[in-house]
Amino acid sequence: MVHNKLVETSLAGGLSTCCAKTTTAPLERLKILFQAQNQHYKNMSVFGALKAIYKKEGTLGYYRGNGAMMVRVFPYGAIQFMSYEQFKTIFCDVFDHGHIGKMIAGGLAGITACAFTYPLDVVRSRLAFQVADEHRYCGICSTLKQICSTEGGICALYRGFTPTGLSMIPAVGLGFYAFESFKDFFVSLNGAMTRVHPVSGDTVLTATGGLVCGALSGATSQTVAYPLDVVRRRMQLAGSLADGHKYRNCISTFITVYTEDGVRHGLYRGLSINYLRVCPQIAVMFAVYEMTKQFLHDHDR
Repeated sequence: MVHNKLVETSLAGGLSTCCAKTTTAPLERLKILFQAQNQHYKNMSVFGALKAIYKKEGTLGYYRGNGAMMVRVFPYGAIQFMSYEQFKTIFCDVFDHGHIGKMIAGGLAGITACAFTYPLDVVRSRLAFQVADEHRYCGICSTLKQICSTEGGICALYRGFTPTGLSMIPAVGLGFYAFESFKDFFVSLNGAMTRVHPVSGDTVLTATGGLVCGALSGATSQTVAYPLDVVRRRMQLAGSLADGHKYRNCISTFITVYTEDGVRHGLYRGLSINYLRVCPQIAVMFAVYEMTKQFLHDHDR
């Protein structure tokens, strides 16, 4: 029974994360281009850059690096959701106040998933940052080999992991906590966002309810964690930038971004894109996760 639940959680987590990331892949790529100040799109607006990508690279330009992302996000989502359910069981027992337990469980789940899949995130960032007439990186495997051989071995594949790990508590931890809090709120209302499950008889979220709760939780968590995401991208892309030597570690990168570009145009550069990206992305992720879990649970009986 426990084994079946772990499999269901893993499948639901992997599938939901893939659906969510594919939904917002164009905005994800644009966010990377803006965060690292790509010279081709540096001073453009969001919609201006989207039009420029289409003109310069075509429709496929919106999905550059998406293949590497899909290879990464299925195991990432599977490990993250499975770990969260396990950590939640442990820490909600340790802390009488369930809110703290959920935040810690979410943060640890994010760190666990990231540790296993981080090199692929670095590869996806390099491929997404590269524009159509540049051919420095050609595919996932060759990019992995090139980074290892020219930038310091395996350690280069984990450049930027420290700010990523630090961002897990506010981003993933707060995200899971916020979703469950909004979910409990709507379930308690027993209104249009919920329905009675035909098999278990429990009150569960509808697809719309999952979308709303996910969007609210994504906006809440990403606002807090965004500066660390900018630091992570700069460190990941250091090997592709002429001034990459300035992004040696988490602290120096944070200081460099702040002193050179400030808060609004540096640490929060691309935040508007992030809202457009995160709200639908997290909404789709949690909605698909809830629906998939319900579906698998029904067919497991």
